Amino acid sequence: MLTISLLLVLAITLYQRASLKVTSLAILAVLLIWGFVYSVPYIHWIISAIILIPLNVPALRRPISANILGVFKGIMPKISDTEQEALDAGTIWWEQEVFAGKPNWKRFHNIPKATLTAEEEAFLAGPAEELCSMINEWQITSIDRDLPPEVWQFIKDKGFFSFIIPKEYGGLGFSAYAQSQVLIKINSLSPTAGSVVSVPNSLGPAELLMHYGTEEQKKYYLPRLADGKEVPCFALTAVEAGSDAGGIPDSGVVCKGQWNGEEVIGIKLNWNKRYITLAPVATLLGLAFKMYDPDGLLGDKKELGITCALIPTDTDGVEIGRRHYPLSTPFQNGPTQGEDVFVPLDYIIGGQAMAGQGWRMLVDCLSAGRAISLPSGATGGAKMVAYTTGAYARIRKQFKVPVGYMEGVMEALARIAGKTYMIDAVRTFTAAGIDTGEKPSVASAIVKMHTTKLAQDCAIDGMDVHGGKAVMMGPKNYLGRAYQGAPISITVEGANILTRSLIIYGQGSIRCHPYVLKLIEASQNENKTQAIKDFDKALFAHIGFAMSNKVRTFWLGLTASLFVRKPQSDFTGRYYQRITRFSSALAFLSDVIMGVLGGELKRRESISGRLGDMLSNLFIASSILKHFDDKGRPAHDQDVVKWSMEHCLYETQMAADGVLRNFPIGWMGKLLRLVVFPLGLPLSPPSDKLGRKVAKQLQQPEAMREELTHGIYKSESQYSNLFKVDKALRLQLEMEPVVAKFSAALGKKPLNHEVVSFAKEALDEGLIHDDEFKLVVEAEEARLDIINVDDFSKEEMSDTFNS
Repeated sequence: MLTISLLLVLAITLYQRASLKVTSLAILAVLLIWGFVYSVPYIHWIISAIILIPLNVPALRRPISANILGVFKGIMPKISDTEQEALDAGTIWWEQEVFAGKPNWKRFHNIPKATLTAEEEAFLAGPAEELCSMINEWQITSIDRDLPPEVWQFIKDKGFFSFIIPKEYGGLGFSAYAQSQVLIKINSLSPTAGSVVSVPNSLGPAELLMHYGTEEQKKYYLPRLADGKEVPCFALTAVEAGSDAGGIPDSGVVCKGQWNGEEVIGIKLNWNKRYITLAPVATLLGLAFKMYDPDGLLGDKKELGITCALIPTDTDGVEIGRRHYPLSTPFQNGPTQGEDVFVPLDYIIGGQAMAGQGWRMLVDCLSAGRAISLPSGATGGAKMVAYTTGAYARIRKQFKVPVGYMEGVMEALARIAGKTYMIDAVRTFTAAGIDTGEKPSVASAIVKMHTTKLAQDCAIDGMDVHGGKAVMMGPKNYLGRAYQGAPISITVEGANILTRSLIIYGQGSIRCHPYVLKLIEASQNENKTQAIKDFDKALFAHIGFAMSNKVRTFWLGLTASLFVRKPQSDFTGRYYQRITRFSSALAFLSDVIMGVLGGELKRRESISGRLGDMLSNLFIASSILKHFDDKGRPAHDQDVVKWSMEHCLYETQMAADGVLRNFPIGWMGKLLRLVVFPLGLPLSPPSDKLGRKVAKQLQQPEAMREELTHGIYKSESQYSNLFKVDKALRLQLEMEPVVAKFSAALGKKPLNHEVVSFAKEALDEGLIHDDEFKLVVEAEEARLDIINVDDFSKEEMSDTFNS
């Protein structure tokens, strides 16, 4: 009985994550109380003393830690300089709470929600709307292969290149959330225009200058970038170095040369870059290269490392102008080369002092920027798909019923709505975090990877629902380019396949874990005494953390997390409990996997990818709950929130199941399953019934659909198909009671093509009024205008597609 009491107290303190001292005192208290009432066998005192005394006296346990440190050094690979700089970049934010097994929901709800200033709202309602009204995406993508000159000039004149530039340098100084909202609106019409606007406001010259430039560089370049006098690009990706950006072969050799008639110390640059957006039209080239000083002109160091410099493109030897053609989306993207281009040292961003600091600069800036540009484009695209596909499914009829009422189509519509909500929620949540000063490097990788993938899923489902309407390209096709262009975002700023395992989990497991990084740092400390001291402290804290997660995971699985405190009492409360449960499971599995595989985990990307999926889905699920709460918990969002949450949590469960099924040691995986899933797999994907409810809501121009697609361009303009689709939907719904009225009176129901002729018959017989007949005609004209597709003459085909 005493043993059971001791184990119970130990389990309770571990579950609550009590400190070692508190746990030891609790065990001692049980022994004393038991001894006072009964008697304590000597064996219990002896075992307790053998365990607790060394644990609580660091001097006694450090010899053990020293031996373990030696083993740890042997199995852990050396962290390279580029890996270390990536680990040091940015901050850790809510993703750490999700990873560590016990999310602090009070902290979560104290994160300020994303908001716009009056100035930012005015920009969205003014210049952003006006820009969208000028966009003819068919003309841009299929005929001109570029934005028209007046659009380029409007973008420059109205400050679209200056969102991130502070006002004191002539910029707009917008928040991350405001920048995202503008990009959503533009991308809902034109990914081409969206990319042109996003690049100067993303990782590039302006961002690097603001954080690292000299004051002289800032004063000269930032105002010119803000007003469009300079068009920037940033050249990082080389022919042989894509995702492995640290392996770029491009070089800059320190040497003496002539500059403005004088001999100065400078850099002779050689580079061959590709995939560089805005390179064909850039006036200012941001360049990443490896810097060498073979003659020691700057000091003793021969290899200085990756360096970033600003090169005016009219400098002798710079080559720009040729273009790539990325999946028929003709934003200005192309290669750039330079051969023996000599520039002075003050072209280095930040001056000579920042030579060799380029990789740190890049990963630090990307830690926030990765969460804005591409996720905003994905959000705009997904919202456009949701807005148009819901409407199209309702107005397109087969077998005398809207195709949106067919269950197979409803499944696709539910996925589109749910995934669009997920995208918008995680994008908004992370932008809010950035606006509080965070640079969440792991969260930004999660947002980039999953929003782009989810947006592609939406585009695929949208294509399936639209069928031939979306296949036939032409001015009437509003979906084809979004489908074609979706893979582009998946490859940019780190290919999604590598982002999933190497950044989200590879970096996340080290950055987000409370002790792993401390253990690694201690193992690489040259001071042996301090290394043992630091390693010992982190090691035993880690052991307690791992034991706590095991207890928590088993208990939460055994009780289905029903006893976890809920921050909300409504239907979302259960979701908070399940996130807490799977957060503990993630922390527990991570510790076991890292213990079993050690440094080998870097190469076991299938395992690390699934653990990354757990982290990602828990982060997204959290953002859904925050998004719903920040919106005031509206009743009309409940069904889509339920669908999104059940999808995320089911995916989390199946990722954990995948880890256990493929555990490197089979028998251990089976034992771990008893801890993680003691009652089996508890969750199912969203039900068909829930999916049908969400699908029907997406087909109605009411609160859920309108808020889900908030922020895209819905206004009437000469070239906007989105307005036409919505108008057709509203007219169709207004017309249907009239059709039902005269069908009943005539005693027959018209086929799709017979509605107008039946209405004319009803009008002639006095069964409907003239206004009702005009409504039917207008609604049918609007519907046919949407469901019809473009066709071209032989001459038009030649002129359009060979221009």
